[in-house]
Amino acid sequence: MTSPIRVLVADDHTIVRQGLVGILKASPDVEVVGEAADGAEAVEKAAKLRPDVVVLDVSMPHLTGLEAARRIREALPATRVLVLTMHDDEEYVLKMVRAGASGYLLKDSAGSELIAGIRALKAGKAYFGPHASRALAEAYQGGRAQPDDPFERLTDREREVFQLVVEGKTNAQIADLLFISPKTVDNHRTRMMEKLGIHGTAELVRFAAKHKLLS
Repeated sequence: MTSPIRVLVADDHTIVRQGLVGILKASPDVEVVGEAADGAEAVEKAAKLRPDVVVLDVSMPHLTGLEAARRIREALPATRVLVLTMHDDEEYVLKMVRAGASGYLLKDSAGSELIAGIRALKAGKAYFGPHASRALAEAYQGGRAQPDDPFERLTDREREVFQLVVEGKTNAQIADLLFISPKTVDNHRTRMMEKLGIHGTAELVRFAAKHKLLS
């Protein structure tokens, strides 16, 4: 008998996450090994549990699904990432694929499609719903090069500070969440804004909205 597919489910909406877990538990070849309520917890639990597949939402606090996917794929090349989201914007699809996602489904997909996606990823294949497939086909057929993204030049810590500033956290609150001093937060914040060419929090939020980085 083959081992079940080990899955970690990450979504910040408890009722949605519980629903997903219920669907997955009904499938005999899938084992839910953990749940996460934000991007940082998803990265932490993936490192600890080493699941075969992480089912990941795009919009989550602390770390976005985009950043969580990138870190999971860097740390755990054997773990596949399946995005399950309400975002049908083509840019989200392209950004998540660049971050390392191997599958992309919208939340209005049937439960059977979610199971099929998990099985495909476990088998080493990619799995994209109709909308995501169209977005990828149009991007590649059009030969559209991905524009340089200054966000990608930030360090991991600077990305965390970026996300928390966008969420409206103060330096003191960020320091508590990241277990560093407010002075260190200020240093990260200054370097992050210099790299992005941004002056002030309002401009930072506009940058996040423009680049689809808001949770």
